[in-house]
Amino acid sequence: MKRVLIAMLFMLPALACAEKKAAANPADYSIAVHVQSSQLNDESSQVYQQLNVIIGGKHYELEAFSNILNVLPAGDYMARITKDQIDKDKEYLRVYELLFADGSTRKYKVIGESE
Repeated sequence: MKRVLIAMLFMLPALACAEKKAAANPADYSIAVHVQSSQLNDESSQVYQQLNVIIGGKHYELEAFSNILNVLPAGDYMARITKDQIDKDKEYLRVYELLFADGSTRKYKVIGESE
């Protein structure tokens, strides 16, 4: 019994490494996003990051919830759409995934649009 427990303890780090997310393929991120501003908001003990961006000439407000949020520097990023639902009334729900220089990604939900 002790041998089984010891073997399991040695296998845990290997299993944790095996579950790491595969690196993002930059070729999948073909949408240019220009971040104009970034801010953190703290409402009802939940922190979220809000971005004002330009995508394809339109102005959007994006929002992300995460435990490790900091202010994102203004500038240009690449993104892809991970969710795009359009209602019959032409209202929509869209989620962009931004790719960062270190290869990490974060998903942002569209919460506003203007021209």
